[in-house]
Amino acid sequence: MIFSKKINNSVDDEFVNHILPASERKSTITVLMIMLGFTFFSGSMWAGKEIAEGISFDGFIWSILIGGIILSVYTGFLAWISASCGMGVDLLAKKALGNKGSYLVSFVISFTQIGWFGVGIAMFAIPVANVFWNGNTVAQWILVILSGALMTASAYFGIKSLTLVSYISVPVISILGIYAMYKASDFGSSSLIEQFSLHDNTLGIGAASSLVIGSFISGGTTTPNFARYAKDAKSGAITTIIAFLLGNSLMIIFGGVSSVYVGGNDIFDVMIKLNMFYFALLVLGLNIWTTNDNALYSAGLGLANILKKPKKLMILFSGLFGTIMSIWLYWNFSGWLSILNCALPPCGAVIIVSYLTNKENYSDTNINQDINWFGVIGIVLGAIIANIVKIGFPSLNSMIIALIFYIVGNQFKKKKSQRN
Repeated sequence: MIFSKKINNSVDDEFVNHILPASERKSTITVLMIMLGFTFFSGSMWAGKEIAEGISFDGFIWSILIGGIILSVYTGFLAWISASCGMGVDLLAKKALGNKGSYLVSFVISFTQIGWFGVGIAMFAIPVANVFWNGNTVAQWILVILSGALMTASAYFGIKSLTLVSYISVPVISILGIYAMYKASDFGSSSLIEQFSLHDNTLGIGAASSLVIGSFISGGTTTPNFARYAKDAKSGAITTIIAFLLGNSLMIIFGGVSSVYVGGNDIFDVMIKLNMFYFALLVLGLNIWTTNDNALYSAGLGLANILKKPKKLMILFSGLFGTIMSIWLYWNFSGWLSILNCALPPCGAVIIVSYLTNKENYSDTNINQDINWFGVIGIVLGAIIANIVKIGFPSLNSMIIALIFYIVGNQFKKKKSQRN
């Protein structure tokens, strides 16, 4: 286990370029709450609704298990690595891809997380304005500005405020979500299995599992930014696996089960139909907040790595940009963000293999290369192929391509250096 001594954190706030010291580590329950809050995402409810409308109940359960296991193993590895060496995803990317090579990972993470932050704000503002103010545009923008400011503020103050939001939100969302799902079943005249059978079974288990994986694998790649706060590697891995198996799966179940009885995209729609207006507002707001502040936190760290500016300044910039562009992002950019999501799994795969094959290089922050072209090209090709090839799991396809280039390329470089 590697810990650094306490350092001056006034310039490198949140330890963007340093190993997290032992004094900054958090308890297991705190890290678990942060990770659960992170995985409580309305987008996963949408995925649950889409899966439920095209598959049997057995297929629904199997897809959650298969997709959830793949997602949790991937994020669990990243958590184990980050908690072992105390490094966030941007510093890990430097180790794997070099100083300038890490910019690719930081850019893709920052770009996607700012995008999802903006989409998340609109996911709150638009339905709330539709329900309470008949879709009034002024009301939409008031909600956008207020929610954007609050979410930016919690990200700005770092891991302490992320922790506070998660401690409040996780139990509230869990209790109200389960209650809403239970009440939704009163609308049906048949069992849950029979309700699923009323839909067309047009979705295979493989495709449904891909939706489960895709629902949160982009955010999952930023896991090291939070899991590095775990007290040790074992704790980091276990809490992350639990969070992704339980938290993300719970959101998919909320969306899927509720939709087969009541319809709608998520728990907010279900609660509105159940006349639970204020609870609906609370759950939707907290649900998006717990993911959005984490996303903005990672975006700030990524931009700090690229632009060499303070993390807090980068969070303010990211939050302002995401807030201003939120409505446009919601209506025009979600598809592009889904495409870009395929660039993040190969980034995580390269980070994992780099650590497993060079553990001895992770005891300090020295970077011995400027750019690893084999890793960079592998990530780019992996992302492209994942978007083109629809056989199997796109995320896994992108990882395999990236790893082939990275491993073979490093072996080639090693043999070349030995000959010289």
